[in-house]
Amino acid sequence: MSTLSSINDLLLATTATASSAVAETAAPLSDHSLIEATLTGNEDAFAELVSRYRNQITNYIYRLTNDYDASVDLAQETFVRVYRAAARYQTSYAFSTYIYSIATNLAISELRRRKRRRLISLSGFFNGHDDAGKRCEFDPADLRPLQDVALIETERRAAVARHITSLPERYRVPLVLRDVEGRSYEEIAKILDMSEGTVKSRISRARALLRDKLRLYL
Repeated sequence: MSTLSSINDLLLATTATASSAVAETAAPLSDHSLIEATLTGNEDAFAELVSRYRNQITNYIYRLTNDYDASVDLAQETFVRVYRAAARYQTSYAFSTYIYSIATNLAISELRRRKRRRLISLSGFFNGHDDAGKRCEFDPADLRPLQDVALIETERRAAVARHITSLPERYRVPLVLRDVEGRSYEEIAKILDMSEGTVKSRISRARALLRDKLRLYL
């Protein structure tokens, strides 16, 4: 396998020219086969994996963080970690489960960093300024009813996305995996390394919390 700089070239490319091992195969190679080809130094095989999963991993992280720039960066870091750990990849799990686990861990780490920063900022807020000495601003939600149906629907969708990201991470992550990504309970349990019973309980709790938050839009 080549150097890390070549990984970034692959990640930044919108498409990659398929190698003979990828392009000349009648049927598309499986994810497992592409990882095996990557281990032989076939960078086009890894580029194919990036092409298959980049958009969905970016969108998944965005739904967790509500930050597009961060989701792009974290998706790139996800693929970097997949590349670096390719030799340790176990085929006992589906590749999608493996890459979602990495993306989830990175997103959770980012959410926890933000939570720590917010706690620091809140201490400044109650003193009338933040930790940089600037005046804190508080922007309350505008709960005035919207008259236009299209605007109401737009606001409802925005509210759903906003309130999903306001859920505690232990509820947010399984909810997004199940109700947005459409993952099975079994796969979610593997991604999050917990029992299916715990997954179902947390998703049920997340739905209840979300319904409560969205009662004004229902």
